[in-house]
Amino acid sequence: MAATVTSMLNAIKDIGREPASGGYYRPIWSDAELTLREWFTGEAQARGLDVHTDQNGIMWAWAGTPGPNALVTGSHLDSVPGGGNFDGPLGVASALAAYDVMKERGVDFTAPGARPFVIAVFPEEEGSRFGQACLGSKLINGTADIAATMNLKDLDGITFAEAAKANGYDPTRFGRDEEMIGLMGSFIELHVEQGRGLIDLGQPVALAESIIASGRWTMRVEGEGNHAGATPLSLRRDPMVAAASVVRAVRDAAAATDGGVATVGRLLAHPGGVNVIPSHVDMTLDCRHPEKDVVDGIIEAIRAAGEAAAAEEGCTFTLEGSGKPTLYFDSDLTSRMQAVLPEAPVLPSGAGHDAGILAKDLPTGMLFVRNPSGISHSPEEYAEDADADFGAIALADVLTAELTVK
Repeated sequence: MAATVTSMLNAIKDIGREPASGGYYRPIWSDAELTLREWFTGEAQARGLDVHTDQNGIMWAWAGTPGPNALVTGSHLDSVPGGGNFDGPLGVASALAAYDVMKERGVDFTAPGARPFVIAVFPEEEGSRFGQACLGSKLINGTADIAATMNLKDLDGITFAEAAKANGYDPTRFGRDEEMIGLMGSFIELHVEQGRGLIDLGQPVALAESIIASGRWTMRVEGEGNHAGATPLSLRRDPMVAAASVVRAVRDAAAATDGGVATVGRLLAHPGGVNVIPSHVDMTLDCRHPEKDVVDGIIEAIRAAGEAAAAEEGCTFTLEGSGKPTLYFDSDLTSRMQAVLPEAPVLPSGAGHDAGILAKDLPTGMLFVRNPSGISHSPEEYAEDADADFGAIALADVLTAELTVK
């Protein structure tokens, strides 16, 4: 390969790194994310790819002239707070490396009749700034509610529309892009594995069968704000006490199932003063299981426990949000990928991906590269150099075969 996956990841290993944790924070339109966009543009243009950013903030690097039935690969560059250097960037660097491999093999992407090829970078996949995961892919295929999206706020109170405008985008132009959706023939995403499947199987690469049922909810406990020193315990309506019970109830509800997981990832007390009893506490809830009925059951158990905990403290509890069923990737595409990579196991994914969102409109598939730590969304996330290079070659093998699919 002209440039290894590891060498490309090493080139960006200091961008957005948090000294205290050693992890990364690269939310959309932050200095770190904008620097990574510049890095990708430079890498793509050095390969002769034509780069542009569309109305939804998605970056496209075309090999030759854009056209219908385009074969698309890529991933994302943003990260969760305290994340690793592989979740997202591994897929982008692997796409560039796979392109190098195919060029070295003599693939002519600009030959008459050649299937169009493009590398895509989707923004705000993690939802770490505005709380909406896979937002770039949801915008382009119309899954995202535009009015609600424009009003999403980050922790500083800046709306999505305000942030977009500050970065040169027209807030009125976000939304489903019929032209681009019409050009995309299929999408194959490579990602670092977010779990232990490949460790236990002793394989460097896997194919994705599905993305298990999941959803995100918001929870609020409403109480009464008051003075921390002047209010006797007997007169308090403290939402933080109830919220503590809710956090435990979330874990207990998931633990009562076989394979369910549920997480409170963010808890915000309002107004947040050290000497103030909060008026209300907001929490996020993430819940997943291969069967949506089980997810629904976990949520209802949490709702009941939250209402009981809140009532005991003289507070109220609300839970809002929705889940989605298990998504299965395109069986024909997955079968063709299996034919190219017969040794690769086929595994479900416990994490969401842009490939899952785009599956609404076109065939999508995924490859996973072994993570020897088994840990993701953490600085401990990792991929061995040899596995990363193996993954890029495996991606090149699959893409080369798919270039012949009309």
